[in-house]
Amino acid sequence: MSEPLTPIVVDLGKRKGKRLKQLKRGEGQLLGEVQEALDDIRRNLGAEAADKELVPVVVIYKKKAKGGGRLRLPFL
Repeated sequence: MSEPLTPIVVDLGKRKGKRLKQLKRGEGQLLGEVQEALDDIRRNLGAEAADKELVPVVVIYKKKAKGGGRLRLPFL
């Protein structure tokens, strides 16, 4: 039996909704960041990467609030 696989977690932090939509479609700047993380891991594994299957990436993100997070007063 093979040893358990550890998922690769890439924390992208807060991002704008437009960037998140692009990522969901498999496009844009955030996809490049995820790809860079995978490339770094492959590089660190070296020759071991040839016979190993990388676990799918788990992406953690939070949608950035519209309006820059300003305080909104309901009576103004």
